[in-house]
This record gives sequence, C-alpha cells and structure tokens, in this order.
Amino acid sequence: MGIFKKQLQVKPNTIGYLYKNNNFEKTLPPGYYEFWDLQNRLELFCLPTTVKSIRVTNQEVLTKDNVALRFSFNILYQITDGQKLLRQFPLDQQIDPIIQELEQRIGTIVQLVLRNRIAEMDSETLNEKRNELTDFKTAEMDNQVMPLGVTIVQAQLKDLTFPKTIQDLFAKHLEAKVRAKADLENARTAVATARTLKNASELMKGDDNIRFFQLLETIGKIAEKGKHTFNFGDITQLSKNEREK
Repeated sequence: MGIFKKQLQVKPNTIGYLYKNNNFEKTLPPGYYEFWDLQNRLELFCLPTTVKSIRVTNQEVLTKDNVALRFSFNILYQITDGQKLLRQFPLDQQIDPIIQELEQRIGTIVQLVLRNRIAEMDSETLNEKRNELTDFKTAEMDNQVMPLGVTIVQAQLKDLTFPKTIQDLFAKHLEAKVRAKADLENARTAVATARTLKNASELMKGDDNIRFFQLLETIGKIAEKGKHTFNFGDITQLSKNEREK
C-alpha cells in the first residue's frame, strides 16, 4: 500500500502550500509528511519565510536639468502572503522561476519609484541631498508590491554616479564654497582685531598710568642706543602742563 503514499518535505525557513486537484488545500510548516495520493493529484510549493535581497545595478536616469547619471540600489523583501503570491503566477512551473519573476517585478516597481524621484531633482540639489535618498522606501512602493503578497523591508540607494564633467564642476563648486567660507572667517577675524585695537586705543587715552609705562618704554629704547642722562620731574604735572599747551 506504500506505493499509493506520497512523501513530501518542507525545508527549514520555508512554508509549504499544498494543492490537491489544482486547488489550495492547506499550509505546512517545516517537516516531513506522507499523504495518500492514489491519483497523483497532490502538489507542494515551498516559499521562503526569510528576508531576501535583490540588487539592481547600472540603471540610467535623467535629472530635472537633463544630466544623465547612473544608480544602483538594494532591496530587502519578505513574502508575507504566499497564497496571494501563488495566485499571481502560473503554477505549471517550479518555484525557482516563480521567485525569479517575482524579483524582477519587485525590482521594476522599486526602480520606477526611485527613477521618478531622481527625475524631480536637478543635478546640484541631488548631489547635495544624496544622503537623504539612501533609504528611499515609500508607502507608494508598499502599495504597489502588496498585490504580490510581499513586503518591502528596505530599499537602499547604493551608488549614484555623475558624468566626469559634472563631477569636476561639483568639485570646483565645493572648492569655491570652502574658499569663500575661509575668506569670510578671515574678514571676521580682521574686524574683531580692529575692534579690539580701537577699544584699547580708547582705553589708553587720558590714562596717566599707561602714559607713564609708555614713557618708561621710550626711555628704555633710547637708553639701549648709548649713555644718556634723564631728569624727571612731576610726570603728572608735566602731563597737565602739556594738556594746557
């Protein structure tokens, strides 16, 4: 009687979808199973339950100002409704071709969303905000893949490559911005120094103590050049007499 039994296997990290007479029967968790199948009308499709990755490379798009660039991105997705997924594909084939076609559809959906987003920006804005595009998963993307029975876990931009001429222009623009910033800082420093000197000059006006130290400094400089005799009177009175003159 064993010849009428069919042995089926659901491997780890997958879930089995059992069909009988070409109609969905039930789901099966990982394990080994035996079913009576006198007419050989049982069929099992196993779908992964883990998060899977798709990489799309070297895609070209025009920015808002008609600059052609290339981009690559990664997608992480997970099958959340296997029955819905299997209803989207003919089941007269093995599961691997179904998964390949599924990933092509997901890649196309995500690519169009990213392409439209890039096309809305001019090249300079895009270059400045490229970090904001790193994670570009959107509700629109989720809504478009939902009929496939999958969920986008992550959509991440990996590379964004501008033509060499545009890269050179960006480099020159950045250099000019850095130079302008440095010039501005130098100008601010010069203004601050001038303001400090002006304040110091205002402070020194009419201050007898400062005038005394200035006199000592002048005498010291004269004394360095030879032997001299200096006569001092009342410096305060002298300063007063000079002011009266």
